[in-house]
Amino acid sequence: MSKKIYERPILRKVVEGIPNKFGTIKKLNPISTIDNVPIDGIIKKYGSPVFILSEKTIRETYRMAYRAFSTRYPKVQFAWSYKTNYLDAVCRIFHEEGAWAEVVSGFEYEKVLDNNIPGNKIIFNGPDKSEKDLIRAINNKSLIHIDHFDELYTIIGLIDELKERPQVAIRVNMDTGIYPQWDRFGFNYENGSAWNAVNRILSTGKIDLVGLHIHIGTYITMSEAYATAIEKLAALANKIFDRFQTSIGYIDAGGGFASQNTLQGAYMPATDTTPSFDDYAHAITTAMTAASFPNNEKPTLILETGRALIDDAGWLAGSVLANKRLADGRRAMIIDTGVNLMFTAFWYDHEIYPVQETTFQSEPTTIYGPLCMNIDVIRKNIDFPMLNKGDHFVIKRVGAYTMTQWMQFITYRPNIVLIDEQGEVHLIRKAEDKEVFRRQELVPKHLK
Repeated sequence: MSKKIYERPILRKVVEGIPNKFGTIKKLNPISTIDNVPIDGIIKKYGSPVFILSEKTIRETYRMAYRAFSTRYPKVQFAWSYKTNYLDAVCRIFHEEGAWAEVVSGFEYEKVLDNNIPGNKIIFNGPDKSEKDLIRAINNKSLIHIDHFDELYTIIGLIDELKERPQVAIRVNMDTGIYPQWDRFGFNYENGSAWNAVNRILSTGKIDLVGLHIHIGTYITMSEAYATAIEKLAALANKIFDRFQTSIGYIDAGGGFASQNTLQGAYMPATDTTPSFDDYAHAITTAMTAASFPNNEKPTLILETGRALIDDAGWLAGSVLANKRLADGRRAMIIDTGVNLMFTAFWYDHEIYPVQETTFQSEPTTIYGPLCMNIDVIRKNIDFPMLNKGDHFVIKRVGAYTMTQWMQFITYRPNIVLIDEQGEVHLIRKAEDKEVFRRQELVPKHLK
């Protein structure tokens, strides 16, 4: 008789459907519809996986954010962050709601023009603006946020050739109490670089300094940091007026508002710790109102938040490929969605739900994508019910960055659909096929 292979014993939590000591039943309730549209039906028609966006949620979230700020401060303007999600259908919804455009590349600038947004409602951020980009932005009277001295010198070298006066702001980085301090964008406040940039701009007499901009970080959960930044920008605005008699037309508080996605390693879920739009608005507008600006004129407040406006509106539905046991006995589930589509899985513990009813039994599970890479992990450890091959799942809050940071690797990128306010489903980006890549590839003659 041969010796049996040793199997390590494991402890498996079993919930029998009765209240636990907290008086609640531990069960992961399924999500079977989005805006009353069955997820199974969307997968059947558009394939698996498929991204799903809710127009209703986009509009409701934007209006909630705008109301939070506009009821506290008289002059507020949102600018949609194209890098967060630059699908034309998404951008046009935000523009219909009144948002300007904020871009960080010539590619994004071109998308804005194709969406019929006038140049004077485009904010051009980012460290990579070519001479061609700058000429186009100046001629279109766009708001150019200067990131570094080399960019400033390029603009100075162009002004005599152009008919329009450049409309610029400077990006200012500073100590706001956030660690680590974001100091790669713009000119530092504390070491005098920002003041040096102001002097060089206004000494030309040919450039209009119309604003001041900050981007203190991403996923900022300490709203008071924005108040600190506003106070410093107000001091800089007064210093500018005292020397040059130039008033700043706007203060751009940038982006960085957190969504309700929970960061990996966080002690509490983001739904309990993320500031609301009202929290951010109170901190920022209180600082704006309390600050003493030149001539007692309040500048326009511009906000570039992206993540917090779109994350809740995005879903990713897909199918289970297989289940297996790992070497230590843990259960692993393989799904048809990998980190090529869910780059944000590297820093978020995304919420994943079954689409259909499941049993009360669940156990710790690692959820892998389909890629031949060991790092293709969607959730490292989640208490999850048993789903069989072919069963459907849905991942919440994937509206931000997933559809701009995704990559074509091993699998094609899938369809993206939009559910409108009447519950109709629209295809807004077609799935890729081999022809997408064949059109771009060239083969030398000797290899044909």
